[in-house]
Amino acid sequence: MNRPSRSITGRKPTNVTLPANLVSEAKRLGINVSQACEAGLMGEVRKRLGEEWKRENKEAIESSNEYVRKHGLPLARYRDRLWRS
Repeated sequence: MNRPSRSITGRKPTNVTLPANLVSEAKRLGINVSQACEAGLMGEVRKRLGEEWKRENKEAIESSNEYVRKHGLPLARYRDRLWRS
């Protein structure tokens, strides 16, 4: 599976088309447009990676949840002891 690197290893010049009034307002407010675009894109990539992970692991998550519904949490009997020590 080809996943983007979790760390930023290099820079790639990219053309992005944005509404002119938005860019003007950003510049007036002292916003670094490149950094703002990067932050927004990074947030969207993280969101989509999370959604992808959930889809890929749906069966395992459902299986784990079913086990807990039937049997309870595996170490539940030790929980009170941890907080009383």
